[in-house]
Amino acid sequence: MKLIKFCEKNLSISSEDLKREFTLNEFLDKRKISEIVDELRDVDYQAGVFFGETLTSNDVEETLYRLTEALNIPLFYYDETKTMDEQINRALEAFQWQLSYFDYPKGKEEYSIESILTVGNGYLGLRGTTPEMNLSDANYPGTYLAGVYNSLTSNIEGTSVVNEDFVNLPNAQKIYLVVDNELINLEDNQVNYLHRNLDLKTGEFNSCSEITLKNGQKLKIETRKFASMENRYFYGIKYRFSLDYSTKNVQLISEIDGNIKNYNVERYRKLASQHLNVIDVSGHHTQASMQVETTNSEINIVETSQLFSEQVSFDAINIEINDHKVIQSVSLNAEKTEWYDIEKIVHVSKDVEEEISFSRYDELLQASKKEWDQLWASAKIDVSGDLMSQKMLNLHTYHMLVSASPKGNKRIDASITARGLHGEAYRGHIFWDELFMMPFYLIHFPETTKQLLMYRYLRLEKAKGLAKEEGHDGAMFPWQSGLDGSEQSQKLHLNPLSGEWKEDHSRRQRHVSLAIAYNYWMYFQYTKDQVFLENYGIEMLTEISKFWLSLAKYDSKLDRYVIEGVMGPDEFHEAYPGSNEGGLKNNAYTNLMVVWLLDVMEQLSQKYDKQIDLDFEKLKAVKEKLYLEINKDGIIAQFEGYFELKEIDWEHYRKTYKNIYRMDRILNAEGKSADEFKVAKQADSLMIFYNLPINQIESLLVNLGYQLPSDFVQKNLDYYLKRTSHGSTLSRVVHSQLAESVGNRELAWQLYQEALYSDYRDIQDGTTAEGIHTGVMASTLAVTLSDFAGLDIREGVISFEPHLPEKWNTLAFSFEKQGVKLDVSLSKESITILVNKEIEVYINKEKQLLLPNKTNKFSY
Repeated sequence: MKLIKFCEKNLSISSEDLKREFTLNEFLDKRKISEIVDELRDVDYQAGVFFGETLTSNDVEETLYRLTEALNIPLFYYDETKTMDEQINRALEAFQWQLSYFDYPKGKEEYSIESILTVGNGYLGLRGTTPEMNLSDANYPGTYLAGVYNSLTSNIEGTSVVNEDFVNLPNAQKIYLVVDNELINLEDNQVNYLHRNLDLKTGEFNSCSEITLKNGQKLKIETRKFASMENRYFYGIKYRFSLDYSTKNVQLISEIDGNIKNYNVERYRKLASQHLNVIDVSGHHTQASMQVETTNSEINIVETSQLFSEQVSFDAINIEINDHKVIQSVSLNAEKTEWYDIEKIVHVSKDVEEEISFSRYDELLQASKKEWDQLWASAKIDVSGDLMSQKMLNLHTYHMLVSASPKGNKRIDASITARGLHGEAYRGHIFWDELFMMPFYLIHFPETTKQLLMYRYLRLEKAKGLAKEEGHDGAMFPWQSGLDGSEQSQKLHLNPLSGEWKEDHSRRQRHVSLAIAYNYWMYFQYTKDQVFLENYGIEMLTEISKFWLSLAKYDSKLDRYVIEGVMGPDEFHEAYPGSNEGGLKNNAYTNLMVVWLLDVMEQLSQKYDKQIDLDFEKLKAVKEKLYLEINKDGIIAQFEGYFELKEIDWEHYRKTYKNIYRMDRILNAEGKSADEFKVAKQADSLMIFYNLPINQIESLLVNLGYQLPSDFVQKNLDYYLKRTSHGSTLSRVVHSQLAESVGNRELAWQLYQEALYSDYRDIQDGTTAEGIHTGVMASTLAVTLSDFAGLDIREGVISFEPHLPEKWNTLAFSFEKQGVKLDVSLSKESITILVNKEIEVYINKEKQLLLPNKTNKFSY
C-alpha cells in the first residue's frame, strides 16, 4: 500500500513525527482532496513525501501537484538514496519554475489556460495551445507580433464603427495527424488526458496527451515549443507521436494557415474580424512560406517554416497550395509503440528576407536558454518560506519578459499592450498601464525602458493634433493607442450582462498623458540620462504641460482654477447623474498629478528655460490654486460633487451576486448607473499615493493651501475601501501599497495576495482568457519590493525600509542604477547589500555608504 506521509519542520521521518497517513486510493478520489487539504491546512509542515515505488499515473502526478499548491509545501516521491534536505531543495527548485495543467476544459477556461501558457520574447507571442488545436470556441492558437494593428469598419445597429485591432496572424504552429481516416485535433477526439507544462525558467512549453481513436486504439502525442529569446524572429516546435498498434494509414500534416480572424474576445465576435490578405503562398520540399498584408494598415508579415526529422522521410512529401494555406503532408507506415518525431522551425518577420538560415530545435533552444539565464539573473525575486508566492513571482516576471525584453524590443516601434502578446482584449491597445509596468524595466533593463518611452515620443505630433482638434494647446495623448497614436477608444460599449450598447466616455481619461510624463520623469530621475532628457524628455513634458494649462480655467467664485470634462482611473464614473455630457469636474487624481507636473516643470526651468516654452505666470497660479473638494474630515473627494452621490447597499449586492467587481455593469443591468452612487472601480483619491511619496503629496497640498489632519491618509484609505469593488486588479495593488504605508500590514498582505493570484486563478471570471493583465503582473513585482523591502526609487535616491511578511523568511533581488549593481538580501533582522561601485543609500531613513568588495550588512 502506497502512503503519503507529511513531515514536520525538522524534516524528520521517524514514526513519532508522522502526523497523517492516507492511502493512495483516498488521494486519487478527487472528491476527497478538498477534505484532506482542509484537514491539513492548519498543520505546520515544511515538506510532504510520497513513499513507494515510482508511479506513472497522471492522476497521482496531478494530485501531488494540486496538493503542493493547496498546502504550499512540496510533495514528492521519496528516494532512499538521497537525504531529505537534498530532496526538499530539489522539489522546491522544480516546483517554483513549473506551471502545469492536467485537464482540457475547452471554452473560456481553456482560453485562460492558453493565455497563461503563452511563450514569447517581447517581439513574438504564441498562445499556449498544442499544434493540433484549431481556432474555435474550444481553443485559440493566437500568433502575435508587437505593433501589428489593423482597422476595420463594422455595422452596429445601423451605425458604422471603426475599430483598430491587434491582429492575430497566420497559424504556422499547425501540425496534426490523420490516423486511419480520423482527423486528430483534440477538440473532436476522445482525449484521455492532456498534461501541459510551461518551464518558466527556460520559456519552453511541453504537452503530453493520450487519445482513444474511433477504432478503440490509443495514440500518444508529445509536443515541445518555445519562442527564441536570443533571436526574436524564430520559434520552434518538436512534435512526436506513438500508436499502440501498427497501421499503414497515417498522415502527418504541417500547415501554415492564413484563413485566420480575430476571435479571442467573445464580445467582439459580431464585429468585422478578417484583418489579413494573403499575398503569396509557396512550398518547396520541407520549406513553406506565406506572406500576408493587413487590409488597411498595409503591414507585411512573412512566415516561413522548415521541417526536420531523422525518423520521418520527406522524400515523398506532398505539397498542396491554395489561396490561404500551404499544406505539407507525409504518409507513414507506423509500427506499434514506435515514436516518430519531426521539428518545425518558423521564422516570423515584418520584413521580407530572401534567405533565412534555419538551425535545429535544440541549437536554437540552447541559445535561447542562455538569454533567459541572463534575464533571470537581472530580474528574479527570491523568497523563502512561501513556495506559492515564489511561484507567482516567477510567473509574473516570466510574462513581463514575454511582453517586452531587451532583445525582443530592440529598435522596434511598439510599447506593451494591456494584455501583452497573449490575447486581444482592449484590442491590444496601449493604455496608462505603462505607468505600472515601467518600474520593472527601469530597475532591471533601463535601455528597454527607453525603447518603450520612444513609442510615445514618435506619436507626439499626433497627440498635438488631437489636442488642436478639441481646441486645446500642447499634446493630448489618447486613452487607447495603437498603430499611429490616434484615439482608439470605443464610442459604444457592450454591457455583457444587459446585452445593450451604451455610450463610452472613457476617452476622457486624459490622465494618460500624466502617466506618460511621470514615466519620462522617473526615467530621468533614475538614470540621469541627460541626452535623453534634452532630446526627447523636455519636449514631451513641455507639450503635456501646455495641454493641462490650456484645460485649467479660472473660477472667480472659488478664486481657484478648475479642470472639467475629464475622467479619473475610476472608470465607473463617466458623467454626473442625469447629464448627457461625459466627464467630471476637478478629479482629485488628475488635479494632483497636474500640480506635480507643473512643479517638475518649474524645477526644470531653472536650467532649461530656453527649451521650455510655457506661460510660467499661469503655471505658478495653477500650481498654487488648482481646486480639490475636501470635506471637514480631510477626505479628498474623487471629483467635485462626489459627496452628494447616493450610498450603495453593499451587503445586498454581495448576497445577490456572486461577483461584484464590475458593479457598473450590475447597476446598468438593473436600469441604474454607477454615476449615481459612491462606488468605485478603484479609488482615484488613493491612486496618487501609488505614484508619489506621502511627504511629497503633503507638500503639494500645503502649497495648494489645504491643511489636512495628520491622519488624513488613513482616513482616506478607510473611507474609500468601504466604497470600492476592486473592479480592476490594479486596485488591489494600489490599496496594498497604501495599506502598508500606514501600517495596516494584514490588509496589505491580503490585497497583495489577491493581486498576485489574480490571473493565475482568473478571479475576474474569464478575463484572463483574453490575455494576461500586464499592469497587475508588473505592479505586483514592484509592490513586492516597495511593500516588503521598503524599496523606494521615486525621489531620485535609493531607500529601504524593510518589513518582511510573517510567512517569508528571506527576500533577495538585484537591480541596477546608473552602472551600480545592487544585490540585496533581507531577513527579518537584517539587510545585506553587495555593490560593484560605491553608492549612498538610505536604510530606515539613515544615510549609509555602500562600498564595493564588502558585505554591507545592517541590522534593524
